[in-house]
Amino acid sequence: MAVQAVPTKGNLMNTKKSLALAKMGYELMDKKRNILIREMMMLIDKANAIQSKIDDTYAEAYQALQTANIIHGYCSEISKSIPVEESLSLDYRSVMGVEIPIVKMDAPDRSKLYFGLNSTTTALDNAFDKFTEVKVLTTDLAEIENSVYRLADSIKKTQKRANALKNIMIPKFEETVKFITDALDEKDREEFSRMKVIKRQKKDA
Repeated sequence: MAVQAVPTKGNLMNTKKSLALAKMGYELMDKKRNILIREMMMLIDKANAIQSKIDDTYAEAYQALQTANIIHGYCSEISKSIPVEESLSLDYRSVMGVEIPIVKMDAPDRSKLYFGLNSTTTALDNAFDKFTEVKVLTTDLAEIENSVYRLADSIKKTQKRANALKNIMIPKFEETVKFITDALDEKDREEFSRMKVIKRQKKDA
């Protein structure tokens, strides 16, 4: 039960304005939620595709590494020649006010040789290429998974605000408008009856 306002025309106008704003706010929240859900579902589909590709590429990479280990022996010393990845950069884009990360990594430079050609074979090259592909895919997946988390969190908050408007604020304003309208109508009827009585009394006098 809403706290009833004083039934005046001014309060009626103000409450109707508040009701209109609440309805507009709900529509905007509903549109935002739907847009965010569509964006999230597209990213989830993309994430599933990348995860599947990562699984396949990891399997190929470890198979290639196993082959390289058989040919060259344990490759731990050779692996030390591979530099640590330091080209990652982070930026953001906005989707309905939600900051979505953009993770970038420089494309692998295949012109650089990190291990000698004379002492290695194409098996090691294949392992290096496969793990490099996994690294790129993992970067893409990290970006998408973080984006999905942020979108899901925003959808939850947007849904909560929309529900508050739909189930609490809008009914409250509608109830207040009805209360004031009914009170003013009753007051007008009383005033009309009073004027009729006065008019009749003047006529009889």
